[in-house]
Amino acid sequence: MRLVRPPTEPSSLEEKTAMNTLTNLAATFGAVLALESSFAPPAFASSAERATAIKLYTLDCGLTQFTDAAVFSDTGEYDGEPIELPTPCYLIRHGDDWLLWDTGNGDHLAALRNGVEMFGGRFTQPRTLVSQLAELGITPADVDYVAISHLHQDHTGNINLFSRSTFLIAGAELAWAQATPTPFGVNAEAIAPLRQARIETTDEDKDVFGDASVRILKAPGHTPGSRMLLINLPDTGPVLITGDLFHTRDNYRADRVPAINSSRAETLASSRRFRTLAQNLHARVVVQHAPEDYAAMPTFPAFLD
Repeated sequence: MRLVRPPTEPSSLEEKTAMNTLTNLAATFGAVLALESSFAPPAFASSAERATAIKLYTLDCGLTQFTDAAVFSDTGEYDGEPIELPTPCYLIRHGDDWLLWDTGNGDHLAALRNGVEMFGGRFTQPRTLVSQLAELGITPADVDYVAISHLHQDHTGNINLFSRSTFLIAGAELAWAQATPTPFGVNAEAIAPLRQARIETTDEDKDVFGDASVRILKAPGHTPGSRMLLINLPDTGPVLITGDLFHTRDNYRADRVPAINSSRAETLASSRRFRTLAQNLHARVVVQHAPEDYAAMPTFPAFLD
């Protein structure tokens, strides 16, 4: 009787060589796939994962008024014209964490009926930021992160309230604002608490929570370290907030550049980036100071999610 080899055992040297080659190739292919996966970009959180985790609140952080808005375009469109700019802050709840985007004109102005005049404008804050946080059952001590779009007066008036928070500010912006002499538009007293604050500085884009839900993006030009904000909400989708890359809807539509900007070329480059992101992401655009955009946001304490 002739014995027959089991079919799983190679019957010749050639078969053994072929099987060894296939085994080695499979192992190599598996290693390559594992290496590629280690470089894969971070996945976006699913809608289910983010449905109850992320909310975007619009807070009233004051009003900024100019009798002559000439500085808001270097091509003359606003010369001699008055302008009123809402000055919102944006509060983001991310699970158990809170992030505040900008801090407004300053709660101390609530006691001053006519606010204060500086830098050619009038700054008021009829409603305090602290009182609005209280409506949500939190205090400044509960805010984990304070992200500053840039260090002009109307974005830094309440920095002193957040001594326990971590500030997210571009390194170039901090160096510029703390220079001597103090740059136009910067209130040295308002930003003085930053010298004792906990600060994370970066001149690159920042994914705050590591899940692509809240990203602070480079937008230099208005100031050297200006930033814009991208929030991915589970129901609303992407929301792109300008900071002061644009002050009005007309400036956004026509690509106008304020005369006080630190760099015209950087402003236009940041504008191109913003528009491309908005188009590719089908994002809701919020021009931070535009009255119509401010009015279109849910009235606090309502929110977008």
